[in-house]
Amino acid sequence: MTATSTQPPQSCAAATGAAAVAPSSHPAPRAAANIAELVGYTLAQLGVGHVFGVVGSGNFVVTNALRRHGVPFTAARHEGGAATMADAYGRMSGRVGVVSTHQGCGLTNAVTGIGESAKSRTPMIVLTADAAASAIRSNFKIDQDGLARSVGAVAERIHSPQSAVADTLRAYRTAVNERRTVVLSLPTDLQAAPVPEGVPAVVVPLEAPQTVRPSAAAIARLAGLLRAARRPVFVAGRGGRSAGAEIAALAEASGALVAASAVAHGLFNGDPFNLGISGGFSSPFTAATIADADLVVGWGCALNMWTMRHGSLIGANAKVVQVDVEDSALGANRPVDLGVLGDSAETAAAVLEELRATGHRATGLRTPDMAARIAAESRWNDVDTEDISTAEAIDPRVLSRELDRILPAQRIVSIDSGNFMGYPSTYLSVPDEFGFCFTQAFQSIGLGLYTAVGAARARPDRLPVLGTGDGGFLMSIAELETVVRERIPLVAVVYNDSAYGAEVHHFDADEEDLEVVRFPLVDIASIARGYGAEAVTVRTVEDLAAVAEWVNGPRERPLVIDARIASDGGAWWLAEAFKGH
Repeated sequence: MTATSTQPPQSCAAATGAAAVAPSSHPAPRAAANIAELVGYTLAQLGVGHVFGVVGSGNFVVTNALRRHGVPFTAARHEGGAATMADAYGRMSGRVGVVSTHQGCGLTNAVTGIGESAKSRTPMIVLTADAAASAIRSNFKIDQDGLARSVGAVAERIHSPQSAVADTLRAYRTAVNERRTVVLSLPTDLQAAPVPEGVPAVVVPLEAPQTVRPSAAAIARLAGLLRAARRPVFVAGRGGRSAGAEIAALAEASGALVAASAVAHGLFNGDPFNLGISGGFSSPFTAATIADADLVVGWGCALNMWTMRHGSLIGANAKVVQVDVEDSALGANRPVDLGVLGDSAETAAAVLEELRATGHRATGLRTPDMAARIAAESRWNDVDTEDISTAEAIDPRVLSRELDRILPAQRIVSIDSGNFMGYPSTYLSVPDEFGFCFTQAFQSIGLGLYTAVGAARARPDRLPVLGTGDGGFLMSIAELETVVRERIPLVAVVYNDSAYGAEVHHFDADEEDLEVVRFPLVDIASIARGYGAEAVTVRTVEDLAAVAEWVNGPRERPLVIDARIASDGGAWWLAEAFKGH
């Protein structure tokens, strides 16, 4: 059994991680009259997929240059929104997204989104203007390079008219080949400088960089551990998203069950031995099965506190293997019995070849009984729970189950952060790993709506669905105008408990004053209509008839669901989450 997925459209360079080739000897087109235009032209030639931004005087020319050379542009209402839109676009499309900002304040507005992207190792370019070197008293003057580095991004800049192409090329290569978020500063005094005679243009790269192949010794050791294992489980993370078929083939040969971290959710859909999400979102059955494994292999997976529930999903006697392309990642979050430095697809294929050479094939946990239990118990949708709905509020689990039934299967689900987040993450099924966008590395609330816009731009063939809380939605609601203006048929599910629910359920009301995280009830549906969206307030299952009507209609405007949810007393995953704070 091999996993399959519907791959999104990709450019050669970004999809394969191709190293950009050296500049050609052909001069830049006459249309690039200045350095700002040359930088935009160069990025377009390299294959960036989409630019998101807020345009001011500092980034006006370079943004229009990108547009003129065929790169689509989405105007955001806030740079913070633009940054996460570009991040989500890159994750779901496989192409490099670009954020365009004004110097100084435009960049600082985008910092949380840049931090999320950097911590997630999303290949992304933040194309920002910068104050001229001589403008030492400019109100826009800040240490942009230092700011970028402080949140984990790589700082690059255009140093001179003569080096502009090389500087842009270096930024792009770093983003793609090293999977980094790069802040490329373009000083305003250089932007207007004319393109020097003989400055070359670049050609679109076609060659992919060499993948990291594991050593023969590592292959032999991992094959030996698989031969000895009786209950192996594979967990794929972000680094394994491009290796689903190879990992699944090895799992079938070695008798292993498969699971994914939240950011790789959907990778193994269609495999009858897919346990679903490993970590805080696991169903009780999935969590118990992973914890009972005698061998856990992480494929491009950090094996961190979220994916392994602070180690509780790893049995006391289990062997642990971690496969990653970066040596520094091996054993970074927990001790491992074997660290394999190698690409996940290369490693899985090599180990499978090793097992086949010795005639090894194991059933392991892949039995008919296990397949039946996985089908019946691995998803929260199939777990019986008490309905806590009241006349005025719907149980968030009931809400999520019903929405999973109503909404089209070909969807792309984006998740904000908060107490509610486990419900859309686990109850709303997704078609594959390109159907779930989880911008949670920085653990910031308010990124969900931005994420949904970027994901929708990446996969316009799928219905975009947002799961968000009232706090995060109201924090980012300006971008609802962007959704309406761009005619994105978004379904925004707002789990409205009139509070920052995570804090309400985490702190003891007898010891702490929770009024600082409680708010009056907000009529989110009415506000959404003011932006031009359709909206419905949901308190009961019967109220969801309006959602079905929207789905069956023309979907000309986004739909905001103001779901008044009953208190769950603290979501099941919340206690685990707060251990990491």
